[in-house]
Amino acid sequence: MSETSDEALSIVEDEEPGLGLDDVYELREVDPDPAQISYSGTDFDIEGLVRRHNRGDIVVPSFGNNDATVETAGFQRRFVWRRPQMDRFIESLLLGYPIPGIFLVQQQDRRYLVLDGQQRIKTMSAFYDGIFAGREFALQNVAPRFQDLTYRTLTPEQRRTLDNTFIQATVVKTDGTRESLDAVYQIFERLNSGGTQLTPHEIRVALYAGELIEFLTALNEKPSWRALYGPASPRLRDQEIVLRFIALYTSPGNYKRPLKKYLNDFVGAHRNLEDLPVEILESRFERATELILARAGRRALRARGSQLNAALTEALLVGIARRLDAGTEPTPEDIDEQIRRLLEEPELEQVTARATADEESVRTRLALATKAFARI
Repeated sequence: MSETSDEALSIVEDEEPGLGLDDVYELREVDPDPAQISYSGTDFDIEGLVRRHNRGDIVVPSFGNNDATVETAGFQRRFVWRRPQMDRFIESLLLGYPIPGIFLVQQQDRRYLVLDGQQRIKTMSAFYDGIFAGREFALQNVAPRFQDLTYRTLTPEQRRTLDNTFIQATVVKTDGTRESLDAVYQIFERLNSGGTQLTPHEIRVALYAGELIEFLTALNEKPSWRALYGPASPRLRDQEIVLRFIALYTSPGNYKRPLKKYLNDFVGAHRNLEDLPVEILESRFERATELILARAGRRALRARGSQLNAALTEALLVGIARRLDAGTEPTPEDIDEQIRRLLEEPELEQVTARATADEESVRTRLALATKAFARI
């Protein structure tokens, strides 16, 4: 990205307020070779859609769900519609108004997973069940003639209108391979524009649920890391930094922009920890964070401001991990001294403050950190 600081700030203000600058840069990073997909269209009558949802043939995955039977588990965030939105959606159906279509992913087991449309499907299911949030689902925020109606108290004509209304669905097929998952990621990222916008890593955690994501979750809870980072990030930024450390420590030579695709490819290749030295990774991450915390402390990751610098953090962690590979144990005082010397390097400022995802920036900051801690 080439935006100036002022331009970058305006970007963040224009985007979802919950996103940080790094998140916005990642979202706007263009994939140079997006995957091709195949899809088809079909129509579902609402009664059939609700029936399929209730028996588990149409699934709204939970965000981050690690269900081994769900190939693309956990796309969706929590249910966010409020009752006025739910009521007016049902009213629109009763009035015969056109409504937006839904996007589904068809698995090999023939189940459909909801890629986009969870609010509508859950609202319809709740209305048919007659219960929402433990209370009777009777329409309130609607025209007088629909006030207090439940599904059971609809007139026969109203019930037929609702049951026989069709919703158009776009269906994307996946075979669970990295290539097909990458295509689904591309679709989801382009649909991901309303409500609370997901960060690239939130989509990644959902799409590539498996043992590696569980491993990241465990490392993210290490006491030394939590003390350095602070409270857990509700947007999973802390977990993404842990992933960046693992990926750049184990396969730095594969790094290529955009960062989000590099990380997606890494997680896809090691989704269930295939070919990863798990014990070494855990040991290096935990000891590196302990060594930083013991003397340099939180300030080491926030060299020039109050915000944690992800590019600087990944460089420090990789550099210390490589030093630990030598087999001898540096002291916290040695680590602190080398961090202070490293932060005085003019070149480090350039590769941790702007254009941090560029290949040359990544190579340079990893090399600088590796050289600094090799002096010990």
